[in-house]
Amino acid sequence: MSERDIAFAEYFATRSSAMRTTAFLMCGDWHRAEDLVQTAFTKLYLRWNRVQKHEALDPYVRRVLVTTFIDDSRGGWWRRERPQEQRIELPAAPEPSEDRVTLLRALAQVPPRQRAVLVLRYWQDLSVEDTAAALGCSPGTVKSQAARGLDTLRALVAPPVAAG
Repeated sequence: MSERDIAFAEYFATRSSAMRTTAFLMCGDWHRAEDLVQTAFTKLYLRWNRVQKHEALDPYVRRVLVTTFIDDSRGGWWRRERPQEQRIELPAAPEPSEDRVTLLRALAQVPPRQRAVLVLRYWQDLSVEDTAAALGCSPGTVKSQAARGLDTLRALVAPPVAAG
């Protein structure tokens, strides 16, 4: 294996799990999350020699991941995929709490761009500026999308008010 391949394999081994979690939070499906991560890392591999700062790979991969997610949400990724007869089973995740299930269901109903903002800002704990860089937009757009997304989440998870 070349030095390039070794360096890429090391980066993939250390960061793919975290990127997969980010992708899952955006799309709500582990299989689709795996597809998004594979696409992002494939694009990174093809540009590996052109990436100048290998210490700043996370923001690049995150941006590719988010862009791929938003693009796929627009065009229906299922039209391009041809499922195999036998599904590859991944290790089972621990049983989620009821609050987590409620939150994930609500998050799935938030529009894709707002969902990406919420995941990057509050799950990945990125700054407004880093989130804007990942999405290719202004910090003001991140703030407004986060506010709208949080309002939507609150409306979806708020307990119903009893009529009295």
